[in-house]
Amino acid sequence: MAVSALIGVAVMAAVDEIVFHQILAWHHFYDRSTPTVGLLSDGLLHTGELLALVAGFVLYADLRRRQALAPDHALAGLFLGLGGFQLFDGIVDHKLLRVHQVRYGVDVTPYDLAWNATGLVLLAIGGVLAVRAVRRYRPASS
Repeated sequence: MAVSALIGVAVMAAVDEIVFHQILAWHHFYDRSTPTVGLLSDGLLHTGELLALVAGFVLYADLRRRQALAPDHALAGLFLGLGGFQLFDGIVDHKLLRVHQVRYGVDVTPYDLAWNATGLVLLAIGGVLAVRAVRRYRPASS
């Protein structure tokens, strides 16, 4: 589950970086300095997400090679990683550290609600899948 959670975190970081930082240009990872520093912070985030993706897929391939991969647990971990990144970004980066906001120059409340609600939904899906996976693979008691 942890390996696919790492992949989930990296995928959601990539979605954030590509969609909100690059395509929409709504914010940079660190917006409390110059645009050059903002671009640098985006590059560092992109580097981290790519390293996490590579490490996650190497570990995932190793699990498959050793026939130790539990697909139901892996799917649960993926959703937990996706939601975990989204909610961490929405609460810690946006509100506690204030390194950036979803958007600027607008009422950010609906954006924050959508951002964090998406994270909660993804976490809930991951939680339900994790419970189902644990129940499915629990050895029968005598």
